[in-house]
Amino acid sequence: MKKVLASLLASAMLATAFAGCSGDNSSSGGSGTAEKPYEGTTLSVMLAYGGAEATFDAFTEKTGIKVEYVEISTGEALAQLQAANGSTTADVWFGGGVDSYIAAAELGYLEQYVSPEAEAINPTYRDKDGYWTGLALVPAGFLVNNDVLEEKGLDIPKTWEDLADPQYKNEIIMASPAISGTQYAILNGTLQAWGEEKGWDIWSRINDNVDFYAKGGGEPGPKTCAGEYGIAILAMTGSTFALEEEYPVTAVYPEDMIPWTPAPIGIFKDSENKEAAKIFVDYMLSKEGQEALREADARIMAREDVEVPSAIGNVDTSKLIQQDVTLFGSQREAILEKWDALAGEKDS
Repeated sequence: MKKVLASLLASAMLATAFAGCSGDNSSSGGSGTAEKPYEGTTLSVMLAYGGAEATFDAFTEKTGIKVEYVEISTGEALAQLQAANGSTTADVWFGGGVDSYIAAAELGYLEQYVSPEAEAINPTYRDKDGYWTGLALVPAGFLVNNDVLEEKGLDIPKTWEDLADPQYKNEIIMASPAISGTQYAILNGTLQAWGEEKGWDIWSRINDNVDFYAKGGGEPGPKTCAGEYGIAILAMTGSTFALEEEYPVTAVYPEDMIPWTPAPIGIFKDSENKEAAKIFVDYMLSKEGQEALREADARIMAREDVEVPSAIGNVDTSKLIQQDVTLFGSQREAILEKWDALAGEKDS
């Protein structure tokens, strides 16, 4: 497995982001054996799922299909896809925010595929038309730097509304919801729970306490660990809780409600390796693949027959917001327009 170094590519270059990565396409049948019909094929993957690359070698060993990937946030990937009218040489979209998948499906960028493994996944976590299927549920919460809060005499926040308290002025960091699918899910989910009027009022006051909007979901955690901020708003995965062993930080699930998003997988309409891509999707949705993903980075997996890992802390799943995931796509443009007016230059 070869890792393709991620970079912020110009929008017009998306179609060539994976130039030279594709192997034999599905129409040619590859050069594989009957047991591994697509052996020698190379899939190109847009990746927004931390740790998933650790499972790719096992997939290659099992199928003979190689995997190359580029790490890119789903919001940025969608923007680049739109700039290129959906043209891409990538085969598979893996992880990130479901809102971008919904938008991409509506724009005709994704291929319909209902994996036989999808029967084991709650319909709430997958697209009814088969454009995407949830791999895992990504809950959200806080990471607090204990030393920073103690030094400044600040309380550990217990609820989302606590973050609006003026005591946290300039102590909060989170990713921009215009770029991070997870952060957009947090914003949309809490707005659904609170209602528009109360929700935007609370986010306006949280915005007053945010010093910096990161350009990706992977940035708030390290900056908080380094003591640059007292509180990070972020996805709660095994890697989040692992930070507690190395730094003076504590991962906190909010007591009032837990926003979440399904981390999906989908196949691009432009893929020249669709049959091999389907095998890849089937593997990642299988119990074997789901358990491998859970070991790579502990999460609540989408399959109901895969246990919730203890490495993600004592999460009360009854606190997960009862939300309509389809609204993540249909409301995206309107919500981000309001967000831009709210956050202003902080989010530019």
